[in-house]
Amino acid sequence: MKHPISKIIVVVGLPLLLGACSTTSSIDTMSDTAASFAPVSARTSAVTATRAVWVQSAAEASAVSAQVSGLVRNKLIGPDVAVQVALLNNKGLQAAYADVGMSAADVWQASLLVNPTVSVGMIGIDPVRTVEAAVVSNILAMITRPRRVAIAEVRFRQAQLVAAEETLRLAADTRRAWINAVSAWETVSYYNKAQQAADAASALAAKLGETGAFTKTGQAREHVFYAELTGQAAEARLAARTAKEELTRLMGLWGSDVDYRVPNALPAIPRSVAAKRAIEAEALQNRVDLEIARLALEAEARSLGLTEATRYLTDLELLAGVEVERESDEEGTTTTAVPIAEVEFVIPIFDTGKARMRKAELAYMRAANLLAEKAVNIRSQARAAYDAYRSTHEIARHYRNNVVPLRVKIEEESVLTYNGMITNTFELLADTRAKINSIMLSLNAKRAFWLADVDLGTAIHGGGGSTPAGGGMVAAVADAGGGH
Repeated sequence: MKHPISKIIVVVGLPLLLGACSTTSSIDTMSDTAASFAPVSARTSAVTATRAVWVQSAAEASAVSAQVSGLVRNKLIGPDVAVQVALLNNKGLQAAYADVGMSAADVWQASLLVNPTVSVGMIGIDPVRTVEAAVVSNILAMITRPRRVAIAEVRFRQAQLVAAEETLRLAADTRRAWINAVSAWETVSYYNKAQQAADAASALAAKLGETGAFTKTGQAREHVFYAELTGQAAEARLAARTAKEELTRLMGLWGSDVDYRVPNALPAIPRSVAAKRAIEAEALQNRVDLEIARLALEAEARSLGLTEATRYLTDLELLAGVEVERESDEEGTTTTAVPIAEVEFVIPIFDTGKARMRKAELAYMRAANLLAEKAVNIRSQARAAYDAYRSTHEIARHYRNNVVPLRVKIEEESVLTYNGMITNTFELLADTRAKINSIMLSLNAKRAFWLADVDLGTAIHGGGGSTPAGGGMVAAVADAGGGH
């Protein structure tokens, strides 16, 4: 008489055997943060002429901190230095770079085989005779793995471009903040000069009033002009400090590193601007956000293909192996091995996958329409940015070459005629006030041009970056003198 001792199901997952040659090279690439970030750094460096760094360790953070301190502490900084410091030190940008690492981890995860399922059960009180064990692998996951990896890789490239766009955006914002800060201090500097002239005019009006040559109304007019100018100068100083703090925030500075200075004046506008006849084509070729939209469409197309391939068969599991049974009697122990194979799948009776297909098709159409809209908007933005660039240059040059020199000439002539007793004090003081207003308009026009210069780079590259005209600002830093 035979007595069964045990029955054990030993299953070898077929995908485990087929997947012996795993994607080691892909895993190594995605686990290397330097390799993952290299395209981001290369793309942004070509636009900003600065270096983007993804800080990954305490040692790297310490080195970056020392570099930043060397660039800004007690230094007069230009726009390129400000951008470099922001790209090295802005913590929000460093947080955005983490998305690149997480997306790389998604590709890494998608390239791995799905872990097999192990089940162990016992029936009754005799575990030796009633133990059954099984290992089950999802064969559908193995079949669709190349498609899932391809989708993850598209999303990874998309994440790299998003990081590049964030880098360019921070660079553009920092450059704008530098322009605003320098322009604000230039305004303060001229207000200080105007205050001196207004103070002299107010004192002159008081002396003339004492002699009876100036009415009380005229005296009050000059006094209130000086008082108003004093208030405007105080507002300008507050605006300048606020603008510099905005620059400080973008550069991520604190402590003793905030002891940096910016020039007292913006560089002069260039004599001419470069003609860009193919501005739309240039923007369509270089815009990072357009590439992101293209990759989004590609990812949706691949997802649609995966959904279509798995529309009816959503789950397929394979169990394969050998069942070993041992029995013993008076003659000895007998072992028998029987091969087994089981396939488990879902029958699409109620859910035929139409809803999932419809959702995937709509997602694809949405991505296609967003891409088309993005292309139209980029064309418009490029045209508008270039028009603003040329127009602000013409306006600033008009104030510099025509309005301000005429106002200065008028004031000089008024002084001569006043000294010759041809004109009266009222005309002289009125001409002085008019010259102050014209110079303020000229300063605002110069600031508007340099901001338009940054906006043109933003329209071409998507996010922001320096343009050839931006080199003039760097050259003028050394000549600006002073600083705040």
